[in-house]
Amino acid sequence: MPRRSERCYDTGLSDTLKPQHGSFLHDTDHKSLGPVIVSRSDHNISRANISQSALKVLYRLKDAGYQAFIVGGGVRDLLLERRPKDFDIATNADPDQIQDVFRNSRLIGRRFRLAHVRFGREIVEVATFRASGAEPDDERSHSDSGRILRDNVYGTIDEDVWRRDFTINALYYNIADFSIWDYVGGVEDVRSRTLRLIGDPVTRYHEDPVRMLRAARFSAKLDFTLAPDTAAPIKELGGLLKDVPPARLFDELLKLFHGGHAARSFDVLRHYDLLRYLFRDTQAALETPEGEKIAAFIRRGLENTDARIREDKPVTPTFLYAVFLWFPIKALADKLERDGWQSGQAMLEASQRIVAGQQTAFPRRFSSPMKELLAMQWRFTQRQGPRAARMLQHKRFRAAYDFLLLRATAGEVDQETVAWWTDIQNLPPEEQGKMTGGKPRSGRRRRGGRRRGAQSEITDVVS
Repeated sequence: MPRRSERCYDTGLSDTLKPQHGSFLHDTDHKSLGPVIVSRSDHNISRANISQSALKVLYRLKDAGYQAFIVGGGVRDLLLERRPKDFDIATNADPDQIQDVFRNSRLIGRRFRLAHVRFGREIVEVATFRASGAEPDDERSHSDSGRILRDNVYGTIDEDVWRRDFTINALYYNIADFSIWDYVGGVEDVRSRTLRLIGDPVTRYHEDPVRMLRAARFSAKLDFTLAPDTAAPIKELGGLLKDVPPARLFDELLKLFHGGHAARSFDVLRHYDLLRYLFRDTQAALETPEGEKIAAFIRRGLENTDARIREDKPVTPTFLYAVFLWFPIKALADKLERDGWQSGQAMLEASQRIVAGQQTAFPRRFSSPMKELLAMQWRFTQRQGPRAARMLQHKRFRAAYDFLLLRATAGEVDQETVAWWTDIQNLPPEEQGKMTGGKPRSGRRRRGGRRRGAQSEITDVVS
């Protein structure tokens, strides 16, 4: 295979590749072309920035006679001088051969058969090169809409590259000589900060609609601009996300909003009209006359999440969903109150209805605390008596108080109320009792000894 230096991007080859992106990546004839090989002297990736566990996997595969490459986001991030969160490895060894090389590995996956090689708490993922799977009797399966259901057709690196989603994720770092193999102009796209799909965008989005969410996520995370042909079909094809399993949408949602770029992700999703497929009720609220106020509230909440991640503080889907669903839940609760429901119960009922209608999965371990947190909001207006005293002792008080502060930034809560609940937390119990005029309920166990479920726990909030 001819060997080319990265310098070819500066001496004419880049000018040959860049104008061809519209056709070069969409035709099938291009698959016979070999890679541009970027030599070690012409790129900035150093083994010092690769985890020792990943290097062990690469060298053991190489020593066993197999090809071994770091592929995907790890190569991209190293070129951008970012710290990769993990290193994925691609090889021509099949899963059984990988397991023979690594006793500390196990095979996982149905759609994609992968090996996980474990080094203490670190896991290195190893995948076999995949082929196009064009034969009718192969192991690749599609749904009627074109979505890939199963994908276990093994091939060569020359075939594997065309199965990857974006050019910047289709770069291969070769442990044999420390070069980068680039079939699709990915190095140039990294340099120009361009996010470009490999292949025909309409076909690729039909194969896996989550690619639209991934495009939004990478754009937000890396501050890359979507190539025009990559961006063009998104608004029209967004409805394909309705067929994606809720659990997969939930996983992608966490990557969008718990990766340190939540506020930017929110803006990108709105730009491409994808938010409605994650939070339908929220999108409807954003289209009301109060839409800009709601958007500002959500953005402030997401900026808070981004700040916590930068400070290495914990974040939870409970708060994330509370931020996105507060206004739809509040609107429904107000309607229920007008229909005669008591305030606390109206908030609880509205929370249950809105949560039940979510397109994404929302596990109960997160949704139940969120319902509590939101149902507690109306109680902040009650500053006298035993209920106010009990409020301070509630296990969700701090989370509910933080949400109160967020609501105050949107003008929903007066500053006097915020100051009162802020000040009382810093007082000794006796002084707290004087301010509320009541005492916390004693910790005596209820008669009967029955284990209390989530519903009775939430009822305490609104009683």
